[in-house]
Amino acid sequence: MKHAFVFPGQGAQFSGMGKNLYENNEKVKTLFEQANDILGFRISDVMFTGSDEELKKTNITQPAIFIHSVAAFETIQHANPAMVAGHSLGEFSALVANRTLHFADALKLVSIRASAMQKACELNPSTMAAVLGLDDSKVEEICANISSESGEVVVAANYNCPGQLVISGTIKGIEIACEKMKAAGAKRALVLPVGGAFHSPLMLPAKEELATAINTTHFNNPICPVYQNVTASAITDPAAIKENLIAQLTGPVRWTQCVQAMVADGASGFTECGPGKVLQGLIQKIEKGAIADGVS
Repeated sequence: MKHAFVFPGQGAQFSGMGKNLYENNEKVKTLFEQANDILGFRISDVMFTGSDEELKKTNITQPAIFIHSVAAFETIQHANPAMVAGHSLGEFSALVANRTLHFADALKLVSIRASAMQKACELNPSTMAAVLGLDDSKVEEICANISSESGEVVVAANYNCPGQLVISGTIKGIEIACEKMKAAGAKRALVLPVGGAFHSPLMLPAKEELATAINTTHFNNPICPVYQNVTASAITDPAAIKENLIAQLTGPVRWTQCVQAMVADGASGFTECGPGKVLQGLIQKIEKGAIADGVS
């Protein structure tokens, strides 16, 4: 019987996030104040009372979700993860939970990542779209054909669960893709309200900046494996963890495959730590009958 802890990514934010944890747990309060000091502004104030628009800014969203997720994990008495995983940004939270990274170091990396991604978005206007109701292989085929025929960047970015795949690319490429996905039988192909093509080659400038920061940060030997997005396999070697974390910015989030691998390796239950319940829902679609709960 193995228990997995999982951590959400961008999109789970909401006004008031983490406030209850802050007010009712001294350890969490200390964590938030440490985060405020590291970032150089009171992100806790934005998390507790900020508007939806403020919380959508990448330089706020990513640190906020990371802080909330780690805080939620810290409230669990005698948490002893057998395995961890995070969806995109959530991989940094997972690496704190399995003690690969210290909280302060991880937060600094998350802040650098958010800033670098924002700059990459401004450099290359781009977007993402959710495709529902098509086989992954068909989505991949359509993306490859569009890229080959038009020269536009369009790639599979987030394998969220069977029948739900998010694609990423140039604005024109995604527009073409949505039409072709619908024509191929997709139930929906919906452009998402995001500022850029995350997990695509268009994030290469951000990848280079993040790589420099990661390669100068100390990574410890973890207490349990992390199932990383780009490999969907159990990783314990700090050098490999670094390499995969860097590759994640331009590579796909293989969440479906991560969950399947954790189940194959004996995961009997999952706890989502952080804002929202998105991962719990995805896990139950990936693995019918899976036991998934959450701490927020």
